[in-house]
Amino acid sequence: MKQGRVILADTHVNVLGAIRSLLETEAETVLMVADESSLWDALENFKPDVVVIDLPLLFAGGTNAAPTLKKKFPEIKMIVLSRYDENFVLNAVQAAGVEGLVLKSRAVIDLIPALCEIRQGRPFVSQGIRGEE
Repeated sequence: MKQGRVILADTHVNVLGAIRSLLETEAETVLMVADESSLWDALENFKPDVVVIDLPLLFAGGTNAAPTLKKKFPEIKMIVLSRYDENFVLNAVQAAGVEGLVLKSRAVIDLIPALCEIRQGRPFVSQGIRGEE
């Protein structure tokens, strides 16, 4: 059963379409944004329960926006998409309170399970993150 509202934030338009198709199998509504200002507008107006965000967009402007996002919208769960599998990425997103980390190379396999897990209050990390098995 489809549930919830999801914002998908990624600067790569080709990635947006493919990942949106995946998310639409589980979410009632998926809103796509491709830049930081659109993301903040969508957070205010769309009122999602989950944000799926590309790692570089999360760090746009040189700082980690996750702590600000989590402070301003504590009820919103977050999944970060990353092409980087280094452990420091995991440490950075976990320190910021992010609930899920999905490798882009595993998005087809991991994104829906990640969405289900974080909605149940459990963290999710893709296999293959260095230092994690």
